[in-house]
Amino acid sequence: MQPTQALLKRYRKLPLTTKDIKKGFYKGTRTGSMGSHTKYGGYIIDYNKVRTYVVPAGLDSFKLSPFVSAKIEPTRGRYEGYALGPKSPELYLDRWKAENGMD
Repeated sequence: MQPTQALLKRYRKLPLTTKDIKKGFYKGTRTGSMGSHTKYGGYIIDYNKVRTYVVPAGLDSFKLSPFVSAKIEPTRGRYEGYALGPKSPELYLDRWKAENGMD
């Protein structure tokens, strides 16, 4: 059984998956190899293939600033009155009522 021509045209524009093609198709993750496999099951890293990122010189005197200031301290969650902390069902219900109102 074949799909209709109209369906087939729309379907061809979608990216291929491993279920669309018979055996032998490997999609991969576009990451590339960083070495090679040995015949004993190990892996040897080829450091010529490893990605290295070089920080530009003079970055400390760069005029643009990051989106988040370095002076802001990370906030920690406070769960006073809830025995299970963030996993507490009472906390979930209280937050839902505060944000969505009563139903």
